[in-house]
Amino acid sequence: MRFTVARKRFVVLLVTMLVVLASMPAVVAAEQVVAGTFVVEEGETVRGLDVVGATVIVRGTVQGDLNGAAADVRIEDTGVVTGDVNVAAASIHIAGRVDGNVNAGTATLRVLEGAVIAGNLAAGAADATIAGEIQGNVELGADVIRLTDTAVVGGEFRYDAEELVGVEGASIAGAVVRDESIGSSDFSIDVAEEFFEGVFAVYGFLVNLVVGAILLLVLPGFSRRVSETALGEPAKSGGVGLLALIAIPVALVLVALTIIGIPLTLVGAGLFALFAWVAVIYGRFAVGTWLVAKAGGDNRWLALVVGLLLGALFNLLSWVGDLANFAVFLLGLGALALVLYEEFGRGRDREAPAADEEPTEASDDSGIGGVPPA
Repeated sequence: MRFTVARKRFVVLLVTMLVVLASMPAVVAAEQVVAGTFVVEEGETVRGLDVVGATVIVRGTVQGDLNGAAADVRIEDTGVVTGDVNVAAASIHIAGRVDGNVNAGTATLRVLEGAVIAGNLAAGAADATIAGEIQGNVELGADVIRLTDTAVVGGEFRYDAEELVGVEGASIAGAVVRDESIGSSDFSIDVAEEFFEGVFAVYGFLVNLVVGAILLLVLPGFSRRVSETALGEPAKSGGVGLLALIAIPVALVLVALTIIGIPLTLVGAGLFALFAWVAVIYGRFAVGTWLVAKAGGDNRWLALVVGLLLGALFNLLSWVGDLANFAVFLLGLGALALVLYEEFGRGRDREAPAADEEPTEASDDSGIGGVPPA
């Protein structure tokens, strides 16, 4: 029942992935909306709804979940959501029916008389009023919680509030427990923060996907060599990556101490940041290549997607995921440095002639190319 951080992050990842994809009209259904006011009219049915920054009014049926962040979410008395409601909004008014759970962060929460939530309610708000029926458990944190005589709770009522009004007149089947760990309006802030962190994470994934695709298209051979180096010499690549991560910033600081060093340091820092970004992509591409090969495949595009998705999933695993992503970054950074060094060495060898190389044409001071002066 408890709306834990891990659960919030999982819900947020799913919600934000759908929301961001909703901004790509070529690949999503028309029912998904990103901004503006969206109304599901009475008698109308949509297959799930994912929103950001929108006012949402449900008078018809949402077949599936209602997810997202909005200014105002209203499920009218004729409205039905057959799945869960996972939203962060300035205000949430439920007068209709929700067949699943409600997980919400809001300033104002209203479960009106006649409303039915068939599952659980887990919410944080500044001000909350419960006048309808919640057939499952309630976990509610708010500054003020009001229950009316028509309020029905089929399970436990767990709350934290500065002021609780009307609990004696409400029908509550389970225990009424004050739990200060729930918090109040801080819960809604946490939900909103988690949501927008998820939005940035998904957009970051898409940006990395675009940059990675450009690298594979423009530098296919170079990209393949970086991946092969990372997988063929992982210890060496990781070690070189760690050395570069330490040595380059130190060198930039030393350059900054010179008279003209600050502009050079700024340029160098920008280039190193770009270099590190590309290294992250190449590191994840290498890991994706290894996983796809283990599954018996050989597709660089699939490897790129798998690697980037794995990196995004690592972000959900707290310090364990951070450590894994850091290791993958060092792998990519070292492999990229090794391949660039090899390319630079080859270019230098091509430019510099061998010391014992014999001239192809005789020449002396008397003429050019062995041709005697006239």
